[in-house]
Amino acid sequence: MTDGQKRADTEELFYAAEQAGLKIAIKGRLATLLVVGSFMAISRGQDRALDFILATLLFMALGVAHHFIIGSSYDRRWVKYVFIGIDIALLSAAVALLPATPEVEVPQNLIFRFNVFPFYFLFLAVAAFSFSPGLVLWAGTAGAFGWMSAYAWIRSGMEQAIGWTDIPKGATTQQFLEIVLSPNFSPMGSRIQEAGIYFVVAILIAIVMHRARQTVRRQLEAERGIAAISQMFGRFVPSAVADSMIQDEGVLDPVERNATVLFTDVAGFTSLTESKGPHAIVDTCNAFFDAASEIIGRHNGVVTQFQGDAVLATFNVPLEDPDHARNALQAATELLELVDTQTFGGEKLGIRIGLSSGRLVAGNIGGGGRQSYTVYGDPVNLAARLEAMNKEHGTSLLLSQSTAELVQGADLRKIGETDVRGLSEPIGVYSVTGSAHLA
Repeated sequence: MTDGQKRADTEELFYAAEQAGLKIAIKGRLATLLVVGSFMAISRGQDRALDFILATLLFMALGVAHHFIIGSSYDRRWVKYVFIGIDIALLSAAVALLPATPEVEVPQNLIFRFNVFPFYFLFLAVAAFSFSPGLVLWAGTAGAFGWMSAYAWIRSGMEQAIGWTDIPKGATTQQFLEIVLSPNFSPMGSRIQEAGIYFVVAILIAIVMHRARQTVRRQLEAERGIAAISQMFGRFVPSAVADSMIQDEGVLDPVERNATVLFTDVAGFTSLTESKGPHAIVDTCNAFFDAASEIIGRHNGVVTQFQGDAVLATFNVPLEDPDHARNALQAATELLELVDTQTFGGEKLGIRIGLSSGRLVAGNIGGGGRQSYTVYGDPVNLAARLEAMNKEHGTSLLLSQSTAELVQGADLRKIGETDVRGLSEPIGVYSVTGSAHLA
């Protein structure tokens, strides 16, 4: 994946987050409008109740329309800007044009004393839920402009406007109150201060949003990097081992426990290589290894090594599995069914399998800056020996006595014994006589 594609995918994730956030914000907006609109309709008297009800319904209708558009075929990246702009424009028009108190004729300028300005912050709250710095800045810019436009419209219709500068130096209390409480008191500085604070809050929220997006972007890039390393590293070592090493920063402590080893080899591989040639045999092996790895992994096994045409898999290391012997036998049975029913690179294959259980050690070894995951112990050697013994007994699957003792319920028969280095007595060798599918 190219850097451009990665950035595009990240932006799509952010856009989806914006849409989800806006839907949540719109629902909150609807609830807020319902509560505030109901309170205003009840508290401001019957003469104004209808006005507040209609205004509430209008803003709620806009929210519902926006909610339905989000994620639909009509949705565009600029739609959210339009709806925020409409909300702010409607509120600003109401401030500028609707009577401050319909029951009493008073100068429109008095509306600035009715605590209307805090309603603009609701638009910032809605924009903040979008997780979009651009939308927050737009809400801040449009809100500040709308508030100042409403003020400019009202002030332009006043015959006389006075402000803080009209208070004389050393004014008495009476002089101060006469100016401040005058219907013509309309200080531009106060409105600029309100708009400025509103815009600064928008900038601060936008900065927080931008930093949060940068943090999320870095996290996504880091997760992609880990996934890419795991995928690449997993081509050379078991994926479970790769994930564990990445999580532990390259350290994978040695593990010693009882486990089951599965060793399988392709019968007649040498003659097959001579007949097909090296390139074709690689395709055949890869096809078989892919299918075999899927079966082994499905039964909690881990392919530890590919050795030419052979596969070495372990059960219970590095992934813990209390039923390791039973799962190994199940995987071995399915591998035999696999080669009976499928071809690989156009070739029919025959395989031999050895299973052995016992104490072994697993861990990373290597030198010169290179390591590989390896398992040690008698079960490893014995599984390989049992795989080869299939040729002597005309079988496809042989189990050691230790494995046979762990798979109670399987239809097994003892076919002989074999010596094991370090043991004074030979151990039993078993084969499957019936179905090895265990309940």
